[in-house]
Amino acid sequence: MSTPGQDAKFFQRGKIEEFRAELHAAESKDKKFQKRKTVLKKIVANITMGNDMSPLFTDVVQCLGTPLLEIKKMVYLFLVSYGRSKPDLIHLVIPNFLQDCNDRNPLIRALAIRTMSYIPIPVVTDALSDNLRHSLKDRDPYVRKTAAICVAKLYAADPRRAEKGGFVEMLRDLMLDTNATVVANAVAALSEIGDRQDGVIFKLNLATTNKLLAALGESSEWGQIYILDSLLRYVPDRCGDAEILGERIIIQLQHANSAVVLTTIKALLYLMNYMENRQLIDHICKKMGPPLVTLLSSGPEVQYVALRNILLIIQRRPAVLKNDVRVFFCKYNDPIYVKLAKLEIMYRLARAENANEVLAELQEYASEVDVDFVRKAVRSIGRLAIKVEAASDNCIQALLGLIETKVTYVVQEAVIVIKDIFRRYPGKYEGIIPTLCENLDLLDEPEAKAAMVWIIGEFSNIIDNADDLLDDLCYSYTDESVEVQLALLTAVVKLFAHKGTQDKTKELVHKVLKWVTEEIDNPDLRDRGFMYWRMLAINPSAAGQIVLAAKPPITTDSDRMDRGALDQLLLHTGTLGSIYHKNPETFIRGAAGKALKDSPALNAHSRAVLVPLTRTQLPGGAPIIVAGPGPVEPGEAEKKEVPEAPELPSKHASEVDEVDDLLSTSQQDTTSDDGIIDDDDDDEPRGAANNDPYSNLGGAFGNYLADEPKPMQAGNHNGRHGEEDLLF
Repeated sequence: MSTPGQDAKFFQRGKIEEFRAELHAAESKDKKFQKRKTVLKKIVANITMGNDMSPLFTDVVQCLGTPLLEIKKMVYLFLVSYGRSKPDLIHLVIPNFLQDCNDRNPLIRALAIRTMSYIPIPVVTDALSDNLRHSLKDRDPYVRKTAAICVAKLYAADPRRAEKGGFVEMLRDLMLDTNATVVANAVAALSEIGDRQDGVIFKLNLATTNKLLAALGESSEWGQIYILDSLLRYVPDRCGDAEILGERIIIQLQHANSAVVLTTIKALLYLMNYMENRQLIDHICKKMGPPLVTLLSSGPEVQYVALRNILLIIQRRPAVLKNDVRVFFCKYNDPIYVKLAKLEIMYRLARAENANEVLAELQEYASEVDVDFVRKAVRSIGRLAIKVEAASDNCIQALLGLIETKVTYVVQEAVIVIKDIFRRYPGKYEGIIPTLCENLDLLDEPEAKAAMVWIIGEFSNIIDNADDLLDDLCYSYTDESVEVQLALLTAVVKLFAHKGTQDKTKELVHKVLKWVTEEIDNPDLRDRGFMYWRMLAINPSAAGQIVLAAKPPITTDSDRMDRGALDQLLLHTGTLGSIYHKNPETFIRGAAGKALKDSPALNAHSRAVLVPLTRTQLPGGAPIIVAGPGPVEPGEAEKKEVPEAPELPSKHASEVDEVDDLLSTSQQDTTSDDGIIDDDDDDEPRGAANNDPYSNLGGAFGNYLADEPKPMQAGNHNGRHGEEDLLF
């Protein structure tokens, strides 16, 4: 094997003709194939550098007859890169593929079957099918585990061929293999297939789940991740089953690999929805805290992934890190994205017991040099006052101290949050209004100016010079942003409701209403101006009652993520979805959605907000159901006789008992219940929220069907293989 850096000399841009000449020269007097190996290394290096080596296709393919494994690897790497772009020449390689699939060396057999799966061209796929079937039953586990991944690639290229050929059933049988690596790869392949919207639905029963967990200890780190992730495919029928599984996998929280830890946490959070033993749930929450804290000692990238996941976890299970708020205090050398993530978690974990500690830390951050971070810190102080009533006095004093610094962006953020504090605690902190009015000239951003205008209008009855302040603010009314214009319009009407007898107030209201209705083009402003004008003209007292009506107090409920969205995101812990805080189907084309499934063991709060998930049908053909002979649940053997061999798909297969099915297509389960979880100890679960704003517009276009969307044609999937290639 070459030492590190020894092959660096090959990474130089070369010419096609030079490589071709060297390959031809290597055919004679090439002792131990050294010349040929050197030329192929140069070609592979140029491919790595992004240079097009496809004109050498026929010359490189001739090297496949060389009995040296290292040369075969480089030729197959060349074919992986350019095989699909040379469909007219790929037939030259088919005999070599077939020969290598029957080689005595398992490495060569696996290499051939893997390379064929990377070239989704019909002539290669035809040759792959029979060899893949034999490889799935190969005596060597290395070949079997490679073949398992190849099934997923075949499914991506031609789903119908993979299903009709019985490859999915063979994958299911591989889950019971004696080799842990083969089991993990079979689970990985089935998971990839099941995550497609048009793929089969991958389900597990208890017996198979126990078999997979038995292979967990012997699997590699990636194998453990796939097996742990597959636990989400199992829906417990009894609380005891979920509790036993949770106790079996909790040991994985001690793993050194962060991906294994996050996947274990994901599986535990899922199983906890089916548990009823409160002591065990509390014990699991306590055990999940230290591994999450340990992740924060990694590099900033891993920290950020951990923080985004923690932000979801503590909203669902606050007990996990309720006493560890100090862990999330920012360090001077943290990147800004890590600091902002920690800031949000600090606010989430704040409560009466640690509010003063958190407030002191936020005050330190408000004197930092990073403007964005300072803005977030000041806003967090105001949110803390709204969330924790016991700390509101200290938060107000802190905000007043920040206003005294006269730093523009600090003052503006303070004014914005103080407006919300006034609404949260009416009649408690109005004494600080004069201090705010003194800093009116520092406000130049629309949001801050609109907040100050709201304060002046709302409390114009106790501000002696409110009419003068609003008159000054209205001086540049037509040049202000729409947000400020709307606030000023409402504020002057409130002023009129409080001090309508003063001539200056009447003039100000008349002037603003005239501007809004005659000179402003914005329809929102104009309509609101006409509405106020008519109300004041018809019944001024009624207008005053409307604009001065009691407002609902500000609460922290708006800071909480929707329960349904939260629990769906927790099923994607440790993935890109948990970083974006979006379900993968919203940003990955063809991804299938996940949600909780109903069962007798599901807790009552989660069941109250279950919503169904629908999956798109596979184009053409009848539903395909993969039934039978896998492990049977205890007590189910008397109900149903297990078939001796996998059955080919048939239209009557839907009569098979679902409990014994490990896999079924999307058509069988389009009405399955998927969950939106609620906190187990909440008094009232929230109703299910529909995230689609256009869900009720089905008949909005009447009978205009000229542009009605048509279903995808059955042959279209063959053109997508380049984008949906599965890499493991």
